Amino acid sequence: MTGTPDPETVSTRLQRIAELAREDPKRAFVSLAHHITIEWLREAHARTRKDGAAGVDGQTAADYAEDLERNLLSLLDRFKSGHYQAPPVRRTYIPKGDGRSTRPIGIPTFEDKILQRAVAMLLEAVYEQDFLDCSYGFRPGRSAHDALEALQRILMEMGGGFVLEVDIKSYFDSLDHRQLRTILDLRVRDGVIRRGIDKWLAAGVWEAERLSRPETGTPQGGVISPLLANIYLHEVLDTWFEAEVRPQLLGRAFLVRYADDVVLVLSNEADARRVSASLVERFGQYGLSLHPTKTRLLEFRPRRPEQGGEPGSRGFDFLGFTHHWDRTQRGGWVVKRKTASSRFRRTLTRLAHWCQKYRHLEVSRQHQRLVTALRGHDAYYGFAENLRALKRLRYEVTLIWRKWLSRRKRGSPIPWPRFNRMLKRYPLPPPATHCRRWRLAANPSH
Repeated sequence: MTGTPDPETVSTRLQRIAELAREDPKRAFVSLAHHITIEWLREAHARTRKDGAAGVDGQTAADYAEDLERNLLSLLDRFKSGHYQAPPVRRTYIPKGDGRSTRPIGIPTFEDKILQRAVAMLLEAVYEQDFLDCSYGFRPGRSAHDALEALQRILMEMGGGFVLEVDIKSYFDSLDHRQLRTILDLRVRDGVIRRGIDKWLAAGVWEAERLSRPETGTPQGGVISPLLANIYLHEVLDTWFEAEVRPQLLGRAFLVRYADDVVLVLSNEADARRVSASLVERFGQYGLSLHPTKTRLLEFRPRRPEQGGEPGSRGFDFLGFTHHWDRTQRGGWVVKRKTASSRFRRTLTRLAHWCQKYRHLEVSRQHQRLVTALRGHDAYYGFAENLRALKRLRYEVTLIWRKWLSRRKRGSPIPWPRFNRMLKRYPLPPPATHCRRWRLAANPSH
């Protein structure tokens, strides 16, 4: 490949940026853009998904790769000189889980994805040194399962407490650009980088031959959007909670955040109510608001029948799971997780819609799609304590499959003996669970 040789590898540059950021948490970087070289863009291209839909220019990843080196050199020159124009994202709609309604998504151009990835790599090297342990979403080496494990561990160690479910209304569409720029000023003041971010914030959305420019929110569908959203909430919520809120509380308190999904666990009810009220005011200062019905405070403790209600009857949802207390075989209490009813229904509705739409495909192709869907579901929901929900999903999918295969032609439903013979030839995979051991609460008889 052509281009000016880079004496430093991309990984070396990233490591050096990270070290500087870690050594001085208050340092504002005024010179970062020089790290983006042709090698850096090649790495960004390698990290960019190639199977996405085309943006407003109609150019696919394959089209871009036909003259990759020249395209990257041109992109580098335009970005460094300030002549790069961020194109609007193309808005399209995809079906929701109910199979009837749709939700909008934004599709940037492929070249824009590469440049956003390149800038995101820089910002990530800086901000990964700042982000707190309570944050898990869209961070390297961290996942939703890590957040779930952390929450389960906290609840078990505390023996329960008061759980504050925080639902930020339309977070990714409400992020205030002025406030974001102020937050970025604390760490990144490089003119080239900041000019690029400003262009993405103002790029707008192309839909039905019309261009609109939202005044709030992160770039729709942008590679850099999750990182900017994390940076925003890191300042608005994470550091505020750790530095200003926790030291003033009477009891223990913990925060677990995955992107804009937030749960707080507090041991003291008065603390919980104070924090709930303070959150409304804090978020309002940054142009955010809490959903009035989805944000709620509940007591989450093991319950004996004599205390009122069934044991472990009160639960809450987080990242697609309903968390609830249950008894162990030895009589202790444990926090378990099961697929949230809304997610369970959404999965079934989506598969039912697919079976209806593609019922005339060959049975082998339908089987392949259902197997892939079930295995993908298990990869996320396959905790051992969730086995009952996984088995029920198989049962419901079996009924759905038989229903729509029976409607391939007029007549009565496929007889069960015949359908069972087909299942022997095309079996649905058994539930796959992740092995783990339960950690009992400090006071099992609580």
